[in-house]
Amino acid sequence: MRVLTFDIEEWFHCDCISGSYDWDIYDKRIDHDTDKILQLLADHNQKATFFCLGWIAEKYPFIIKKIHSQGHQIGCHSNLHQLICRFTKEQFEADTVTALKRIEDITGEKIILYRAPAFSITKKFKWAFEVLVENGIEFDCSVFPAKHEYGGFPSLGISTPALLDVNGCLIKEFPVNAKKIIYKNVVFSGGGYFRILPYHIIHKWMQQSNYVMTYFHPRDFDADQPLLAQLPLHRKFKSYVGLKSAFRKLERLMGDFEFVNIKEADQMIDWHTVKKIRVL
Repeated sequence: MRVLTFDIEEWFHCDCISGSYDWDIYDKRIDHDTDKILQLLADHNQKATFFCLGWIAEKYPFIIKKIHSQGHQIGCHSNLHQLICRFTKEQFEADTVTALKRIEDITGEKIILYRAPAFSITKKFKWAFEVLVENGIEFDCSVFPAKHEYGGFPSLGISTPALLDVNGCLIKEFPVNAKKIIYKNVVFSGGGYFRILPYHIIHKWMQQSNYVMTYFHPRDFDADQPLLAQLPLHRKFKSYVGLKSAFRKLERLMGDFEFVNIKEADQMIDWHTVKKIRVL
């Protein structure tokens, strides 16, 4: 099972460090970058799941309408793309409710999928799952099953779909999958590793994996985007490495493998037999 997902955010939203909301100073590239992805999907008659920011829905509702009108599944990627660690439980709920309303007002449908910015739900902030369930979220895609700059959740020990139980709140989890290389778990199906690794390595690991959760961003395929000066050096490398070749890799990936969106993946899974994990 290979699941195709995109996080719909602007190129400058890769800055999860400064906490700045002064986004009006930046050039807008999301429309062009999203159109490039939508055209590729149309060419391959492929449906995907798009996790969208509430901020995008507010500023550019036509982008959400365009994605929805082409038959793609829409989920929530928070409102302002801020790390969960910056919120109290109450603040996280307010951010989530705002984002859901903005997106649902456009689609006319209940949003039941969520992915946290930068996979930032960790053991310390497990209450986020409770908030999501209480607000109608049935599927989460926020678990990063390895160490991560913004936390990760390696203690869950899952790289395949599972049922999470947090204080009696059940949610279907589609985590990112990792490939273990010696002592390091490498997440190759999106982000910097996808952009930097040679295609034949990605192809090989895709073939070897029974489950793959991809996570691409429009900015991953925009080699002409400006450089964010405020990013630390290591973040600049992670955010800008491999931009020139990334879209060609995605085109090859679409031709070489079959993908499903989360709605289709859900129908392929017998949730009565998957691992059920009580998150303590």
